[in-house]
Amino acid sequence: MLRLDGKIALVTGCGTRGEGWGNGKAIAVLLARQGAIVFGVDRDIDAAKVTQKIIQEAGGQAHVTTANVTSAQDVQSMVKSCMEMYGRIDILVNNVGQSEPGGPVEMSEETWDGQMDLNVKTAFLTMKHVLPIMETQGSGSIISISSVAGLRYVGKPQVAYAAGKAALMQLTQTTAVLYAHKGIRLNCVVPGLVFTPLVKRLADKYAGGQFEAFVEHRHKQVPAGHMGDAWDVANTVLFLASDESRYITAQSIVVDGGLIAATR
Repeated sequence: MLRLDGKIALVTGCGTRGEGWGNGKAIAVLLARQGAIVFGVDRDIDAAKVTQKIIQEAGGQAHVTTANVTSAQDVQSMVKSCMEMYGRIDILVNNVGQSEPGGPVEMSEETWDGQMDLNVKTAFLTMKHVLPIMETQGSGSIISISSVAGLRYVGKPQVAYAAGKAALMQLTQTTAVLYAHKGIRLNCVVPGLVFTPLVKRLADKYAGGQFEAFVEHRHKQVPAGHMGDAWDVANTVLFLASDESRYITAQSIVVDGGLIAATR
């Protein structure tokens, strides 16, 4: 079950800043554990190399490189390098994103544009260059990491991030319909409140640096009584990457401990 032996997985945002497990790191390691060969990309090559080392020490295969996936040229080069090295791309995981605070009045135009680039344009660019490859292969699975912020207001003033993650889900759904008859599946994983190293930076942005109080508040928001972690996200990605989900496309799977159901 859920084996990916011999499949090539291109994972963006594969590193984690600081200690612990971010989504991209957990995703890359889990896909490798299940037999995939990982081509990992991150802005921080040192963080990417930590992920690579974990994979290789466990007997898996991984190559990592650095790229700015908001750049069309970098994405094209990244995909070309993966193809030159492995000759195919079976799985694409779009795991790049970032949240900045503010409503339309407070937020600068530059911040808005940057949020759209990170949360939507990155997936558009990777799809643009990977879809033709998967079409030639006659198969492929593309999984993008969205957020419950794209579905509901979840307590933080982050209009650009929310708009971007909502757009990512619609980009995925529409493209999935266009490519379903070509054997390519596109889906989103939609995490809720997840306890990763990113939470510390969110506390600085949204809670005046009050980390412990911020963490406690997030735990209490979730009907399950606690935040999830990066492995909850990674396990869902694994399912959507595997053949066991072969009849699932154009979907957004929410992984949130009941948060959205409780905030309608």
